[in-house]
Amino acid sequence: MSRSGKSASRPEPSLAEPLADLIPAPRGIDGIPPHGVFVLDQYTAVSAAPGTESVAHWLRTTIGAATGLPLPAGDDPYGPGDPQDPDDDEHHDRIVLRIRPEVTRELGPEGYRLRVEGDGIVIDGGSAAGVFWGAQTLRQLLGPEAFRRAPVTGRHEWTVPMAAVEDAPRFRWRGVLLDVARHFLPKDGVLRYLDLLAAHKLNVLHLHLTDDQGWRIEILRHPRLTEVGAWRSRTKLGHRASPVWDERPHGGYYTQDDIREIVAYAAERHITVVPEIDIPGHSQAAIAAYPWLGNTDVVDTSALTVRDTWGISPNVLAPSDRTLAFYEDVLTEVLALFPSPFVHIGGDECPKDQWRASPAAQARIRELGLAGEDELQSWFVRHFDRWLAERGRRLAGWDEILEGGLAEGATVSSWRGYAGGIAAARAGHDVVMCPEQQVYLDHRQADGPDEPVPIGYVRTLEDVYRFEPVPPELTGAEAARVLGAQANLWSEVTEDQQRVDYQAFPRLAAFAETVWSRLPAPAERDYPAFERRMTAHYARLDALGVGYRPPGGPRPWQRRPGLLGRPIEGAPPIV
Repeated sequence: MSRSGKSASRPEPSLAEPLADLIPAPRGIDGIPPHGVFVLDQYTAVSAAPGTESVAHWLRTTIGAATGLPLPAGDDPYGPGDPQDPDDDEHHDRIVLRIRPEVTRELGPEGYRLRVEGDGIVIDGGSAAGVFWGAQTLRQLLGPEAFRRAPVTGRHEWTVPMAAVEDAPRFRWRGVLLDVARHFLPKDGVLRYLDLLAAHKLNVLHLHLTDDQGWRIEILRHPRLTEVGAWRSRTKLGHRASPVWDERPHGGYYTQDDIREIVAYAAERHITVVPEIDIPGHSQAAIAAYPWLGNTDVVDTSALTVRDTWGISPNVLAPSDRTLAFYEDVLTEVLALFPSPFVHIGGDECPKDQWRASPAAQARIRELGLAGEDELQSWFVRHFDRWLAERGRRLAGWDEILEGGLAEGATVSSWRGYAGGIAAARAGHDVVMCPEQQVYLDHRQADGPDEPVPIGYVRTLEDVYRFEPVPPELTGAEAARVLGAQANLWSEVTEDQQRVDYQAFPRLAAFAETVWSRLPAPAERDYPAFERRMTAHYARLDALGVGYRPPGGPRPWQRRPGLLGRPIEGAPPIV
């Protein structure tokens, strides 16, 4: 018996279930004879070795809140069975968190080993991040009630099956893009999504902060970006061909303190927030705020407003020194807020018509000795690639940055398919795979009339589960250039948290497994087994309050009858 009087190896009839239901699937897991449980109760302490204090804090504020257990601080730096522990004969009755160099060597910095025995739990990580991912696994082993914000059962003991888990991620970039520019997601919604990412062992939040339809970050040197650029007078409902409008003004932005809070909250969960400031296209909101940023010799930019419909705006930045200096001001403030080594500058979908018609743009092309408008776009990208590199940061951009010559040191987000990523990797550049045909989660989840505002190809839960980030064309050193992958949640037709939840889940759980776990080739993956594990995961999502798409189709209140989408029939091409 332990000091609390509880049995250290009480039989647990459903022992195998939580071990078999983990998402994403761990690298290795074994039950420990006699296949009993460890019991958490009011006496269970958390002992945090140096470097793991933030994980202990997370355990108390998250698992402690859900269970009602105090999880007080323990003072023993050892774990059950540790041969270095001089008091190992005493039952420990605690959770031990440690950073171990052998885990770093063998599993990498994000790897962990979780061991649950009858008298305690030890989580050894290759770094604090590895310990944190081990704590996320522990939360799943406690059952779906551990995902609530307060106790709901009145129970005073919580059991964890005795087991040994060894785990590490396949990729270092396991990302999700939130598009807060088209439809603003208030700060609390972003914080909530950071918790959802952490629960799925995802570690990058790509925050799409600016676009034609809105500018969402406070820039102190240029206040009109939010005074004007953060608000539009109305919004198209559905696809851009829809006749339906929401006549209410829409907008919002994050103050710099909001951004600091988001970044700090993410860091506590070992998530990097990568900001995106679009250059030189997708810039109509900025031009509406400061008309001289646009091509004033072609259009009356003073008449422009923040764009209220979807699609690609023809209004792009003027290639002037004044424009460059303005965005250097913007990025100077962005760098002070985001410690991310990567800064995304978009670089995509930049129509060249205004540059072709602009005498000033044509003079700039001649002055720089460029071959044409594609190289002018590349000149924009290269300027900020150098500017960021001088400040110790790395530029990331969509695969259009390949046009006119790939910027040195740039990282490519390959969205139009795999081809851009393949070309970039072969040229020696790092790649994040996010092909729209596979992992654009704004695309519809099923065929049929009930899907709300159906956009794009059908991408089912199984389709996402069979996504492979590394195409077979890449091998060896080229394949190693693939940092990972990203699921993108564009928000033209996801106007609120409920709609974002519906498009993201349950598919984001499948995506998380494709970037964390070392799965077989897509055709060989055991989707029926994943589907069985999702039964337990739906209960976790329910506890978290996620408005996911049920397996049988949307609930009545999740449908959007009468709103026009843009479905694309057939299987998506592999390009």
